Amino acid sequence: MNQNNKILFKIFFLFLFVFTISNQGLAQLKKKPNVLFIAVDDLKPELGCFGNKMIKTPNIDKLAKRGCLFKQNYVQQAVCGPTRASIMTGMRPDYTRVWDLKTKMRDINPDILSLPQYFISQGYSTQGIGKIYDVRCVDKDLDKPSWSVPYYKVDKKYYDANAGLPALNYYQNPSTKKQAEIYLQEAMDNGFKGEDATTEALKKLKPSIECVDVPDNAYIDGAHALEARDILAQLSKKDEPFFFAVGFSKPHLPFVSPKKYWDLYKREDMPLAAYQKPSENAVDIAYHNSGELRAYTDIDPIVPPAKDSVGISLSVDKQKELIHGYYAAVSYTDAQIGIVLKALDSLGLSDNTIIVLWGDHGWHLGDHNLWCKHTDFEQATHAPLIISAPWIKKSVVNNPTEFVDIFPTLCDLAKVKIPEHLDGKSLMPLMKNPLAAHKEYAVSQYPRSGPSAETERLGYANALYMGYSIRTKRYRYTMWLKDKFRTYDSFEESKIYGTELYDYQTDPNETRNVVKDKSYSKISVEMKNKMIAYFHNQEKKFKSGK
Repeated sequence: MNQNNKILFKIFFLFLFVFTISNQGLAQLKKKPNVLFIAVDDLKPELGCFGNKMIKTPNIDKLAKRGCLFKQNYVQQAVCGPTRASIMTGMRPDYTRVWDLKTKMRDINPDILSLPQYFISQGYSTQGIGKIYDVRCVDKDLDKPSWSVPYYKVDKKYYDANAGLPALNYYQNPSTKKQAEIYLQEAMDNGFKGEDATTEALKKLKPSIECVDVPDNAYIDGAHALEARDILAQLSKKDEPFFFAVGFSKPHLPFVSPKKYWDLYKREDMPLAAYQKPSENAVDIAYHNSGELRAYTDIDPIVPPAKDSVGISLSVDKQKELIHGYYAAVSYTDAQIGIVLKALDSLGLSDNTIIVLWGDHGWHLGDHNLWCKHTDFEQATHAPLIISAPWIKKSVVNNPTEFVDIFPTLCDLAKVKIPEHLDGKSLMPLMKNPLAAHKEYAVSQYPRSGPSAETERLGYANALYMGYSIRTKRYRYTMWLKDKFRTYDSFEESKIYGTELYDYQTDPNETRNVVKDKSYSKISVEMKNKMIAYFHNQEKKFKSGK
């Protein structure tokens, strides 16, 4: 072969190589991206990436560094069933009509469209494991229309064989397990079976915390992480794009996690809430009596009676113990998320997978003398949201966003048409430019049965009062309305029960309701007008059927 032929031969193969690589690149671009959808129960923005320098969350922080961190993200209603119904449908609670923990979403809206259900119509395989919907608000198949593959239940083989299954779904402490057997037998002797027997036993034995030296998969989240890893391996072998939802239960009460996560922190270092009483000029129904925490059997004997009380008065030692437990549970869940993200990377799926991580609402850790969620205050409504897509640069967004924005955002990222009826707006413009215009405020709401202290967490379907709260960058304005007002009704001034205004620039702990303060009169009027305009727009939307 002469020199000229050699050169032509090299040019030909170089062209063939470039052509092949280009075609592979085009094929990769044309391939629909996968979606890994990670939910964490009761996770507030107490994370390293949100500025908490004490808490240990390396895996979530790493995800935030490669994605978009939404620092001012808010929930639609700060309790599991309603907030998850809103996230999964892109619709506000007054549309889903899920305001409690007993209403089943499709009993009210049989034809409501869920996010994974829509992705099925776009050619996706949709699968889920762990807590995505609240089980009390969907059918026994965890919303059957949402999943192209039957929803996974934790396989017992993923639990640690030496520890055995957790007692009463939660506990691994040997003495607790032994006592649980006694109470379960008593319940069965009284005619209870299955989960009903467990529920009866939990009335007598339900510790709020547990620190035991066991492997991660002695608890359900550890088992779920291992099973999710194997499901991802199966999905990696298939040609169709997937929407895979993975839900973790901690840091929801009880705060149980392996001892090594408790050992990351010192009890004496646990930060107590700076302001532990109701706001000055408070609206009475803005508060509750921390009924969820009171249900734990190591809490009730050490606190005053629940009747007519606001919040729950705990000793400093008990507060620090609970906060320690919360931090440990967050770090435990972070480790499980790490297992799933590492599997995604090792399987070569990360380059074509959108990752969404969210905590379903915030959590009170003693502020306003409150524990748990169930309010319109900042600590209950502020929730973490991180979205990562390989082709979007990392960024931090400080504009208000909401969970109803997730549905349209995932459609936008996956390049599928956004359904016109959704309540949210795509966050893609903010992901490309954090300073882009998006929305002026986020909206949350919470129901109350009456002005007396909350005693029944499940009884909200016919709540007489609803508190609507709009959160701008600086202010929160909340309007409590009576007579069962909802945003599909016509607004009337006579229905206002009370209003609140908080300025987070000067008062981040919500110590004073300034709605009637003369120095805030202009802001109060402006915020009230925004709220009324929101009511009118929602009423118009309901009446138009859009």
